[in-house]
Amino acid sequence: MPTANGHIENGFLENEHEHVSAERSDAENEKPLPATHKPLDIPAAQNTSPATGPPPVPPPPIKRNFSEPPRDPRDHTKPRNISSAVSRPASPYTLNPPIDFDGLSWPSVGTRERLEATPEESEKRTQKLANAVRTVLECIGEDPEREGLLGTPERYAKALMYFTKGYEENVRDLVNGAVFHEDHDELVIVKDIEVFSLCEHHLVPFTGKMHIGYIPDRRVLGLSKFARLAEMFSRRLQVQERLTKQVALAISEVLKPRGVAVVMESSHLCMVMRGVQKTSSTTTTSCMLGCMRASAKTREEFLSLLNRK
Repeated sequence: MPTANGHIENGFLENEHEHVSAERSDAENEKPLPATHKPLDIPAAQNTSPATGPPPVPPPPIKRNFSEPPRDPRDHTKPRNISSAVSRPASPYTLNPPIDFDGLSWPSVGTRERLEATPEESEKRTQKLANAVRTVLECIGEDPEREGLLGTPERYAKALMYFTKGYEENVRDLVNGAVFHEDHDELVIVKDIEVFSLCEHHLVPFTGKMHIGYIPDRRVLGLSKFARLAEMFSRRLQVQERLTKQVALAISEVLKPRGVAVVMESSHLCMVMRGVQKTSSTTTTSCMLGCMRASAKTREEFLSLLNRK
């Protein structure tokens, strides 16, 4: 055989020999291991190949929208203890509707006890408040037993219960069916409704006027009910921003109108008697819903009529 062919033949034989050796080695590796043999316990972090590297780190859990269930248990919020209250269904104007009892009134969670109290329980509540007022008088350095203050704790307790009588009212009873079908779709405005309320931060009064306008959708409300709505929501511990919005939302839910607008102007004694002590400052808030919010022309018409004397 030529030398070249010999080399090829030898190379072929060498390759075949290596192939047979590899098959024999694989067959030996496939033999079952003895019973005394135990596999090595390699930690997951070390069981990596240099060629591929460590496994990719999974991305952190992404917090979804609050309306969707969270992906991670750490995103779960702690539930509040409001078992005695019923959550109002979400309206198109609020993402976090406040807690209430009948779907319209937005009283505080702790109001149910006062709302459902018997006459005896109401008397005990007033007496408890009077005792607290007596303690306040002592703490500021006064003598509750002197002539001018003998009846002050009881008088103030009754006055405070009247200032906050809105907690004992609700929209359903207040409206009392005074919703009428009427073919009217033009702007209706009730101006200069006097409002008295207590600031929830310092428990001092703020007073002012509220202006309410709406465009009906074949349903109108008795005019006196607008003043009663403003009275009910203001006779609670309030901030002006929330008071304005609550009146607008109540009208929207009762009438389902095309649009609602509420504007309130008031003076806060917490800015007059303390703090910055600015006696002439006023605060204006507004809440626009429906077409009052969507249409600039409709909103301008309402505001221009407010300024007309």
